[in-house]
Amino acid sequence: MRSSHILELGGVQSVPVFKALASEARVRILALLAEKERNINELSEVLQLSQPSVTKHVQTLEEAGLVEGRYVGGVQGTQKVCRLVYDRFIVGFESEDPTEENVAEVSMPVGLYSRAEVRPTCGLATPHGLIGYLDDPVSFHFPERSQAEVLWTAAGFVEYVFPNTIPTSAQIDRLDLAMEVCSETPGYNNEFPSDITVWVNDVEVGTWRSPGDMGGRRGRLNPQWWGDNMNQYGFLKVWTVDSKGSYIDGVRVGDATISDLKVEPWKPTVVRIGVKPDAENQGGFTLFGKGFGNYEQDLVLRLHHTGRPRTSQR
Repeated sequence: MRSSHILELGGVQSVPVFKALASEARVRILALLAEKERNINELSEVLQLSQPSVTKHVQTLEEAGLVEGRYVGGVQGTQKVCRLVYDRFIVGFESEDPTEENVAEVSMPVGLYSRAEVRPTCGLATPHGLIGYLDDPVSFHFPERSQAEVLWTAAGFVEYVFPNTIPTSAQIDRLDLAMEVCSETPGYNNEFPSDITVWVNDVEVGTWRSPGDMGGRRGRLNPQWWGDNMNQYGFLKVWTVDSKGSYIDGVRVGDATISDLKVEPWKPTVVRIGVKPDAENQGGFTLFGKGFGNYEQDLVLRLHHTGRPRTSQR
């Protein structure tokens, strides 16, 4: 199983990565490894390049820290198998600041919501089976829902309360919320748009238009019992709010700033994910936790802050 990782770079740190990406062949190698691990011979066949050429490209990607390789035994002897290290790259060009930046990260299972207003089609599941009854909102109140690693609803919202224990003297500069998400419809439909919105502390951050309820090929992490006729995976999306505005995957979507959110040390941060009743595309939503979909992660909230890091008490 491949975990989701985001590489954040700035300044001269990003030069080796840019050099590694300055080749169509190497970019294609990254795309192939995003699908699954492959050996040098497999990459050579798909790219129609010689093995020595592919080996050299892989070495460049390894030097940049984008790809990892390991040697395994096989029928034809020892082979080098390559895997992708990062799913996303974020490059920042902010001016250097001597103030120390820290990141407080909380991973929240999708079933640990504090409020839920849902409508059929809806449901929850763990890697071992469904929770409660299919298409009955009462299932969202079952105590087993805390173990859910996927949930879906045709309308409404779910709300999560994230703890915030950063130092009281710290200044919060940026908030990131990452999740694997898509639309919701019976079975699956890759062309079923939905306008999915995120709010933080009752402030609207931004709306992302999901293209569909994705299926047709199995999600990497889905358990065997999860039927092929069900939706299979979502899109890894990142909502960000800083001092200048709000963004989805780095693209500006709104004017809400970090100060507007009133995210404060030692006060909980309330995150709502849902579809507005008046949204143009009422396509519901599905949230994938670390046991379903393509990315081995739950909902992840990151608070970037500057100031003295908190000392752990032992």
